[in-house]
Amino acid sequence: MPIQRIQSKQAIERANDAGLVHIDVRSEPEFAAGHAPNAFNVPLMHMGGGGMSPNPNFAADVQRAAPDKDAAIMVSCKAGGRSAKAAAVLEGLGYRDISDHVGGWGGGNGDAGWEASGGPKTTATLPGRSYQEIKG
Repeated sequence: MPIQRIQSKQAIERANDAGLVHIDVRSEPEFAAGHAPNAFNVPLMHMGGGGMSPNPNFAADVQRAAPDKDAAIMVSCKAGGRSAKAAAVLEGLGYRDISDHVGGWGGGNGDAGWEASGGPKTTATLPGRSYQEIKG
């Protein structure tokens, strides 16, 4: 199945699906500042003193967070750019049901974003969903 590109309203509706694996690919500080309540944090890029740098372990980390390649996966980020790249990586890894949240947390690609669209948010992370717990 090709990657589905979804707007924030649809992403918020889908987030209520108990079978959905929501992967937020923002950096750890971005995730800690606020995220969807059930999201896993698997950064595509790490934030450092010199800006953002690629996470060389992204593929392995996402496979630890979401080992079932048949599961429904929704990927999100800040504005839609990183999630599109991450969705392509997941597709290359053999995941079959991938949704890319094009508006991200803060809005982009003509979409208001999760936060402005009224999506639920938290700074608390469910057990097993922080990057510190997922990374190898």
